[in-house]
Amino acid sequence: MGDYVNLRFPVILTGLETTTHAPYLAGWHLRIEPELGRLPLRLITTALITAAVFGWIADGCSRSTIKNTLAMLSRIFEQAIVDGILERNPAHITGWQREYQQVEDELRDPRSLALRDWGALTELADALVAASYKRYRGWGDVVVHSACTATRIGEVSGVRARDVDTDKWLLTCRRQTTPAPGGLVDKHTKGRVARLIPIIEPLRPLIIRRLQATRGDPDARLYTGPRRGRISTAVLRDATHWDDVTRDLGYEHLRRHDLRHTGLTWMADAGILPHILKEIAGHWLITTTQRYFHPDVLRILEAGRALTHHLEKLQRDGQITRRW
Repeated sequence: MGDYVNLRFPVILTGLETTTHAPYLAGWHLRIEPELGRLPLRLITTALITAAVFGWIADGCSRSTIKNTLAMLSRIFEQAIVDGILERNPAHITGWQREYQQVEDELRDPRSLALRDWGALTELADALVAASYKRYRGWGDVVVHSACTATRIGEVSGVRARDVDTDKWLLTCRRQTTPAPGGLVDKHTKGRVARLIPIIEPLRPLIIRRLQATRGDPDARLYTGPRRGRISTAVLRDATHWDDVTRDLGYEHLRRHDLRHTGLTWMADAGILPHILKEIAGHWLITTTQRYFHPDVLRILEAGRALTHHLEKLQRDGQITRRW
């Protein structure tokens, strides 16, 4: 699609008001091209576009941003129909407004989605293993790793042996597994930037065990399914009977992504500073990170910012002669 759009840009934008060019082009360069640009036009389905839109919503894109991005997508496919490449426009998706509201509600209080402690996490992991075919331990390992590192299930699947530094006990998160035409593929993380994540002590024995299973191959996946395949959130859900297990444990609304909420909430409660947690999480905005902090902590942080602004004002007014 990227080659086609770059070739037909002037025609695709024909008829648009000049003031509309900027948001439409931003939608193309910042979202559509990185997510779908490498795929052939004929292989881009409504399901793939819907998954991309939900991902953009989860990344904090506003309603107007999503609308402009979808409008740009629609113009691209309408032009492809005119050019005889496609017969229908797959960008006519529904339901994203409802999903937007759900994600908005989630982001207002992500702390409420977290598991309460280590015991609850290991209880969940053991129950999922027990419910899986032949009680495959790897499913529990994925769950524990996700919560302890605050990573997405796709990012857990993307971890290779060389991404783990056992000297400094750091994990480099640089790729994720996502659905694509023909199956699951690996690609860059959502922020397109690798990030460092600390490996806490309770997770280290599991990491060592998984590294030993790779037999020294630096490119081996640390986590796979029982047949050595890639893992996605849907694969984990189906293989472990996730919905049944979480309901029996009293977590009726717990989703796989809530493991990431768990990790970020625990880190915030442990006293990790917001700007450091932002880097660990891979958030674009500090406001997204701040939602994981207890309200009392946020008030203290606001007090610190207020004092800083006060001192800056005194310095501007000449009442403080030295800059700190």
